[in-house]
Amino acid sequence: MSTKTERRAEEIMKRLLGHAEATVEELVDLTGTSAPSVRRDLIALERRGLIRRTHGGASLVEPLLYEPFRYDVSFQAREQKNAAQKRHIGLAAAELVKENEVIGLTAGSTTTQIGRSLRHRQGIQVVTNAINIAMELCNQPGLRTYLLGGMVQHAWSFSLTGPHTGHLLDALYLDTLFIGGLGIDAQRGITTIEHDEAENFRAMAAQARTIVAVMDSSKIGVVKPALVCPIGQIKTLVTGVEASAEAIAPFTAAGILVIQA
Repeated sequence: MSTKTERRAEEIMKRLLGHAEATVEELVDLTGTSAPSVRRDLIALERRGLIRRTHGGASLVEPLLYEPFRYDVSFQAREQKNAAQKRHIGLAAAELVKENEVIGLTAGSTTTQIGRSLRHRQGIQVVTNAINIAMELCNQPGLRTYLLGGMVQHAWSFSLTGPHTGHLLDALYLDTLFIGGLGIDAQRGITTIEHDEAENFRAMAAQARTIVAVMDSSKIGVVKPALVCPIGQIKTLVTGVEASAEAIAPFTAAGILVIQA
């Protein structure tokens, strides 16, 4: 694949990751190339399992592993809540990942979007305790994925917890850990509901050189009972443009780089 073709494929993937679908005409305008060239790019991306061609355009692939949950109301609500914002956060967070890095992704809907934003990339190793993230990445030859073991915490969160999770971590170091959660507060740090899950997230954090929090705007200022990570360990917060200046000011004051997507 030529450098020009690779660059077009990268632009197409970023467009689809940010908007979920696009027409051939939109992609022609985006890439500045011809419609036949765009169609050839879409065929190549579809063969890699990254997109699905549609009549007149393309859309992101919906993984079949979620099919058993399609009629689960709680799963649907979780998937749809702030979905567009989470896609944008995932794409922005993925931009922080460099080739040849080892990264960690904790279980969660926003970190899942980071994983999806990395599927077309090369030379990255991913460590996760989320079954769904591992499943979505495992068929991509440019990535190496490690799934931490444990008990399934909740089917809808796909999170593995328990003492077995830490065994593989003993032999792995992470360049960057991307942590999700149910709340982030400028004084209390990142928190969630389940103490077992928080413990596993902390074990991943202990092996990371850099910690990046990924939270949609609805979670800023929220505090839950289980501590995941104190504020002093967090280097960067990636959130949505929906977060107000007032909401993010305490994090900036704490020396945290805030990226809004």
